[in-house]
Amino acid sequence: MINTARRIEITGIVQGVGFRPFVYEIASKYLLKGIVYNTSSGVLIHIEGNQQAVDSFCKEIYEKHPPLAYISEINHFKEDTKGFSDFKILGSIEDKLKSTLISPDISTCSTCLNELYDSNNLRYLYPFINCTDCGPRFTVIEKTPYDRKNTSMSYFKMCEACRTEYTNPQNRRFHAEIIACAKCGPQIFLYDNNKKSISTKNPIKKAIEILSSGYILAIKGIGGFQLAVDATNQDAVIRLREKKYRKDKPLAVMSNMEHILKYAYVDDTQKLLLKQIASPIVLLEKKEPFILSNSISPNNKYIGVMLPYTPLHILLLENFLALVMTSGNKNNEPIAKDNDEAFDNLSEIADYFLIHNRPILRRVDDSVIKIINNTPRFIRRARGYSPLPIIIKKNIPMILGCGADLKNTFCLTQKNKIFVSQHIGDIENFETYTSFKSTIEDMKKLFGINPEIVSYDMHPGYLTSKYAMELADIKKISVQHHHAHIASCMAEYCIDEPVIGLAFDGTGYGTDGNIWGGEILVCEYKNFLRVGHLSYMPMPGGDLAVKEPWRMAISYLYSVYKNNLLNLDLPILKNIEEKKINIVIEMISKGINTPYTSSMGRLFDGIASIIGIRDKISFEGQAAIELEIISEGNYDSTYDYECTSKDLHKILLDPIILGIVKDMRTGIQISKISKKFHNTIISIFSNLCSIIYKETGLKKVVLSGGVFQNSHILSGLTQSLERNNFEVFSHKLVSTNDSGICLGQVMIASAIQ
Repeated sequence: MINTARRIEITGIVQGVGFRPFVYEIASKYLLKGIVYNTSSGVLIHIEGNQQAVDSFCKEIYEKHPPLAYISEINHFKEDTKGFSDFKILGSIEDKLKSTLISPDISTCSTCLNELYDSNNLRYLYPFINCTDCGPRFTVIEKTPYDRKNTSMSYFKMCEACRTEYTNPQNRRFHAEIIACAKCGPQIFLYDNNKKSISTKNPIKKAIEILSSGYILAIKGIGGFQLAVDATNQDAVIRLREKKYRKDKPLAVMSNMEHILKYAYVDDTQKLLLKQIASPIVLLEKKEPFILSNSISPNNKYIGVMLPYTPLHILLLENFLALVMTSGNKNNEPIAKDNDEAFDNLSEIADYFLIHNRPILRRVDDSVIKIINNTPRFIRRARGYSPLPIIIKKNIPMILGCGADLKNTFCLTQKNKIFVSQHIGDIENFETYTSFKSTIEDMKKLFGINPEIVSYDMHPGYLTSKYAMELADIKKISVQHHHAHIASCMAEYCIDEPVIGLAFDGTGYGTDGNIWGGEILVCEYKNFLRVGHLSYMPMPGGDLAVKEPWRMAISYLYSVYKNNLLNLDLPILKNIEEKKINIVIEMISKGINTPYTSSMGRLFDGIASIIGIRDKISFEGQAAIELEIISEGNYDSTYDYECTSKDLHKILLDPIILGIVKDMRTGIQISKISKKFHNTIISIFSNLCSIIYKETGLKKVVLSGGVFQNSHILSGLTQSLERNNFEVFSHKLVSTNDSGICLGQVMIASAIQ
């Protein structure tokens, strides 16, 4: 006898994860009647039956939901009984409020993997096999509710076999919206770079032959195209670099776990991370001798590795130790996602194209993670994680945070949720700027967010800032770059009190018009006070000094030795023409095109050049990364340093430069010099935090900025501060580099609106 009825509204990641079939199963278990359906806000259930059974049903819904689901809110309402005769899954209803969360793309599950190689299975060797537990989500959904008609699979009509599984409550593909098989689903095609179809019964087998012959293959993946070559073929890797104009920047590889263990060290934390459903690229230490091409990550002890995360990747990898898998784009342009776009942009790079006819609705690059202090840290947050929101403890207005021009991501807020976009890239050309703008519009539409406020970096030259300032009918709030860095990390931990913030990076426009980057801030969301920084140094040639670290080296040396620096016996004086050095000295002495910087990133660059590691770079952070890599051993010495504390704590760098030059001239190994320099930075800022504690009483220290991707600095400074009884906070949910600052921008804008 029916004696109670209840309406249950659930929000969170409850679409595309098998939630309605799960509800159906639990309702059937307790002999309950009613309906369940998707809405733009989540899932709605009307349940009728015995009071005890309804209570048990509600408890299991919350406690035993599908593993990929996430319930952010569940509300119960008493209802009148409606006399349902059974329990049904109904068609979805679209409403104005779009508050449901969208699942990221998910790597192939073990059950689908087994079916992929089962010759008796309907989807034997089918490169688009998926189920309610795996497959693309974010890159195929056009709008909510998550129904097939609202995805890029709407083009494909289910065959009878797929329809039978889709409608069978006992089948694991019950209401799997992107279900498909070889008869009714997407197909693979192979072309050459002249857009000529390659006649073959098995495009994947032919593609394997092409890769084995040393050719470059463009592969249409989940969130865009990838460029692949055999990772053991040195000539193929070099050719890929040449064609993509990617001189030294590390390339990622894709491998099976048993093969990864042959060329890289993998600890338990890294193994778990590799096997996560997000399947990110994980930075691993190479084994020596290194059995893959040395051109994959030259002058670097790390290699970025990921497991195959789609059935297509799994099938392609069968014959290879590893495949190089790098983004399918021209240098510094967005990743190609459409077939025609790929042919137009990649034909001068790739020899062949392995494409398919399932549309990709949004570009999403691979995520990159580095383990530091036994904790996963994002280098790039994208596939497998976007568009999962950052959850905060209070509701804030709808705000757009535009991010920075380098490593751009933006974010949009909705109540207590902050949706950080997938990686956009460096906003330095028309194509990426266009992608930035179109992705904002896409996410606004997808989540039904119409921002009331736009927050942006105060740098007047940033394209992201110009975009924000040109928006009509919206409140505009500019945010200082390093304030945003610290606020982003505060937001991750829901810190709502003043902190000591250490912001170390390469570039950020300061309130005094100089370039900041080695900063100590006393910080809360509403405001900040700069209480310390590295002493200002001239940056000869402006941005050119970023690409040519020897310019910063001369700047630091000139501060100590003036023109006598030419008499020093240092590698830089042998590697760089004396004429060029004299020009830079004149620029510094006369103040010609030499903006001033307190940047920690530029200091690392300068030291790398002084000790002979690298004078010019081909990608951002290259010199600093190589300085970190050579820093090894249990060597705890530090260089002398000085701080002035008249108005604020200013760290004078001359004594450090003197010490490094002295060590170079006496033949100390550069690995020890690097280690000693790292120790010095840790010592300086740990000691200054203790002084600032005495001045302010603050015991929470927040670390943010790209320099904290350096394992030695993050680990060493964290441990030193904790020994002094500080609470230390560093990024886990977004990257510590500039791709995380949009989160801080919206928190600051919310506080000062």
